[in-house]
Amino acid sequence: MSRTSPKEHAKRFAKILKKETPEPDYNYLREIFRYLRKTLDIEINAEPKRLPFVPSDTEIRQYYDAVWKKRNMLHMVIIKTLLYTGMRISELIRIKLEDVDFDRCQMRINQGKRKKDRIVPFPVTFKETLALHAQMIEKRGGTHLFESTWKRPYSDRGIRKILTHYTQAAGIKQSISPHKLRHYLFTWLKKQGIADAMIQPYSGHESRKSLEIYSKLSLEDAQKEYNRVINNFPI
Repeated sequence: MSRTSPKEHAKRFAKILKKETPEPDYNYLREIFRYLRKTLDIEINAEPKRLPFVPSDTEIRQYYDAVWKKRNMLHMVIIKTLLYTGMRISELIRIKLEDVDFDRCQMRINQGKRKKDRIVPFPVTFKETLALHAQMIEKRGGTHLFESTWKRPYSDRGIRKILTHYTQAAGIKQSISPHKLRHYLFTWLKKQGIADAMIQPYSGHESRKSLEIYSKLSLEDAQKEYNRVINNFPI
């Protein structure tokens, strides 16, 4: 007996569901298929999770050495911002001048992943360089922290192209992407003995297991721990 195509089964199934009131939504369908799997004793073939590549301290120093040799101030500020804050590339390109608080050494991320707002810290030692860059953007009438001479925010592709250029210049085999810089920061902070509960408020990560603990922490507590160790950062 030949197997009926999934498309035909879907058509028959849809005819039955269309008669129901209210019409089924995604969650309802997901529950149906969960019970189908259970009834037919079908196991989910979960793919093994691979550990992300995290650059070593040596590779980060080698990488930034290539950036330094080019003496491109804009590129230095972009890469240091990614390294110091751990923000995602989609968040970086949307940061506006008004989102930077130089007094508190913080940046506000509006509508980050899962449409959530959060605050990320940056080192006091980075404040002057960042302020000079922001002043230059403001003088030419710009609004975003990182934008082209045409007053347009950098694109995701544009930032990745910059980072790839320095990966090649540094002679590093594994490409250094914005997300790998993010992984590096949080891995480095962990190595300094900072607990997950102190990293979470500005990482943007969620954890159901630790939600109760995280909710009791303030950014002020988290930033104190960040400031305590960040002066030892390789860059």
